[in-house]
Formats: sequence, structure tokens, C-alpha cells
Amino acid sequence: MASAEEYEHAPVPPTARKSLLPVAAVWFGFPMNLGNAVFGGVIVYNLGLVEGLLAILAGNLVLFGYVGALSHYAGRTGENFALQAADTFGRRGRIAAAGLLATVVIGWFSFQIGLTGTTLQDTLGWAPMWGALLGCAIYTLLTVAGIRALALVGAVATPLFVVLGAVAIGYGAGHTSASDALTYQGTGGALGFGGAVAIVIAGFADSGTMTADFTRWSRSGRSAVVATAFAFPFANFVAYALGGVVVAIGGSADPAADGGGFLPLLTGHGPLLTALAVLFVFVNLGSVASHCLYNGAVGWAALTPAKMRPLALGLGVLGLLFALSGVWGHFVDWLNLLGVFVPPIGAVLITDQYLRRKGRAADARDYRWSALGAWAAGALVAGLAHYFLPGSVDPLFGIVVAAVVYAVAERRRPPRATAEPAIDATTASTV
Repeated sequence: MASAEEYEHAPVPPTARKSLLPVAAVWFGFPMNLGNAVFGGVIVYNLGLVEGLLAILAGNLVLFGYVGALSHYAGRTGENFALQAADTFGRRGRIAAAGLLATVVIGWFSFQIGLTGTTLQDTLGWAPMWGALLGCAIYTLLTVAGIRALALVGAVATPLFVVLGAVAIGYGAGHTSASDALTYQGTGGALGFGGAVAIVIAGFADSGTMTADFTRWSRSGRSAVVATAFAFPFANFVAYALGGVVVAIGGSADPAADGGGFLPLLTGHGPLLTALAVLFVFVNLGSVASHCLYNGAVGWAALTPAKMRPLALGLGVLGLLFALSGVWGHFVDWLNLLGVFVPPIGAVLITDQYLRRKGRAADARDYRWSALGAWAAGALVAGLAHYFLPGSVDPLFGIVVAAVVYAVAERRRPPRATAEPAIDATTASTV
């Protein structure tokens, strides 16, 4: 697996594309993770079960539209995210967008490493540092193995998550009746419906925007969209909802802090189940961590002459240092940051790709200021919404404003000389 070409600097050729199943497995196993169960529990703790599930579903439908549109173009072209960004933001301008996302996903990698250490501490009494070190080594090696390993670990992580999640709910169900769980109203009150939708969107704003790194392996745009649907709304909704049910049945000792983390419900029932719980930690968190590290390594490889695998090793060490510093614990601030700055990038990409299908030629300029300006406008408005309209769906403000500003700027741009598009298209094909 380690010798397979990852196509960091060029589109995936048709001969190397994969069928629906392996690409779907890559996306399918990504959202089904303990972190999303935690967030789902926090949402239900604040909104109640029914309203919380509706908020989770709404966020996932937005993600499907957003990530699905980006995936469709990736499946048609075979380009990774950084290659897509070159035509939209410019050959040099793409460094701002692709470099930002390739860096922030390392923050999520660090989050999973830190979560591994603390989870094993709670489960087995290990020192968090040793769990984090072991997790980092395993997750980095998975990433180095490439896209095939991501598909394999996703195929294993998904059924393991569903089965052990169901077992955990079975053990926790003794705390309440089914009718009480269904009518659970929540006792938090610190989070509104819009804020809950924003959390769901922000949770996959970065890797969702970089979906082309995964779905470029699809054989067509339609196949890429179907693969995306396995993640949004299906897998992501299941992960959030399972955590919400854990809180609704009273299975979380501290839902305000731990949300729907269900691993404690699996311990204390014999060595076999405890061993399975430990295996689950590495498989489940490893699936998420390796996907994030793959995004980061492919992104920085596309921006430099380097290859994905050496960069994965270096970024893995960097992520470990971040995790050991404790920065991974600020996940709420992290989500707010992602929800403000990242979705406008995808909105500009989608709008640009739509305009291109309507006849705009490929563009090989170093900087495309209309795209960079639209991104800045969307991020500014999303940030203002976050601070001055608490409870709003911040990412949607950024998406709409960025798309509108870019479309207006492109419509008002004077037509280019007839010979120029042909030159641009030839140059762009070498980017």
C-alpha cells in the first residue's frame, strides 16, 4: 500500500480511479467517531432530544449540499483541493486557502491524539502522555499507508462504532424509560437551535471543504456525490444522534462537559468488553486522525515539491507536540474559528465552478482578487454574526455572503481578450 501513487501534484487519472465502495468507505468511517457523539450529547443536553435531533439533521443537510457540490467537481476533474484552489484563488493566492486548511486539520489530528490519551486514562488508568504517544504512532502510520488504508479503517470503524454504541445504550437504558428519553427536554439552555446547527456544520467545515482530497478518486461526479451522502447526512447524523440518545437516557455522568461520550458505559462488564472498548478507541479515533493528517499532508504536498508520506511523518510529530501542550482542549473556540473562516472558502469554490461551467475559461493568474476578496467578506460577516447575533447559524452567513460577493464581482469584471483564455487553459493544465 505504501508504494501506491497519491497524485499530490496532478489530477488522479481515469485508470487510477476507484469504484463507489472504497471511496464511500473513506467518507463513511470518518464522521462516526467519539468526538461527534460528545458534540451530539452536548446539543441534546441543551435542546432536548427531539429539537436536538432536528438541529443535527439540519446541519447535516447543509453539509450534504456544501460538501456534495465540492465533491461533484472533484469527481469530474480528479483534482485535489489545492489544485482546485489554484484556479479559483490564483496560483499563489491558493496558498492562503489551501495552506490554512492544511494547517487547521492538524489541529483536529491533535485533538484526536489528546482525546486518545485522556480516554485511555479514564478507561485503564494510563498516563495521558503514553496513550497520546501510542495513538500518534498508529495514526501516522495509517496515514502513510495512503488512501487504501483510510478506506480499510473506515470499513472497520463504522460497524464497530454502531455495535458498541448500541451496547452502550443498552447498558445505559436502565437509567430511564423509553418514553422519558423521547420527551427529554434538556437542562442546559446555553445553546440555541441555530448555535447547534452551526456546531454540526463547523465540525466538518475543514475536511468537508477539502473533500476533493478523498472524492477525486471517484470515477465520476455523480459517484463522488453518492460517496459524500454516506457521510452527510447518514454517518454524521448517526454519530451525533447516538451521543444525544446517551444523554437522553441519563447515560452521561456530566453531559455539559462530556456530552454523549459513551465509552464509560462499556467498562466494568468484564475483560472482553473492556478490551473491545480499548480497541474501539484506537480504531475509531484513528480513523478520524488519519483522515485529518491525510488532508494536511496532501494539502502541503500540493503546495510544495514534497511528497505526501514524508510530510505526514513530520506533521504527525507536530500534531503530537500540539496535543501534549494541551491546546487540543480548546475545541469550542476551535469550532467557532472554523465556522467563521472556512465555509466562505468552499462557497467561493462552488460559485466559481458553477460560473466556469457556464463558460468562464480557466485562469492562470497568480492572484484572483475577486475570489480572495469574497472569502474575506464572507468571513467578516460570519464573524460579525457570531459576536453580534448570538445563536445564529454563523457559517450560513459566511457561505451566502461569499457566494454573492464573488458572483457579483465576476459578473462586473470586463471580458478578457479572446486569445487569453486559450493561454490560461494551457498554463492551468500544468498547475
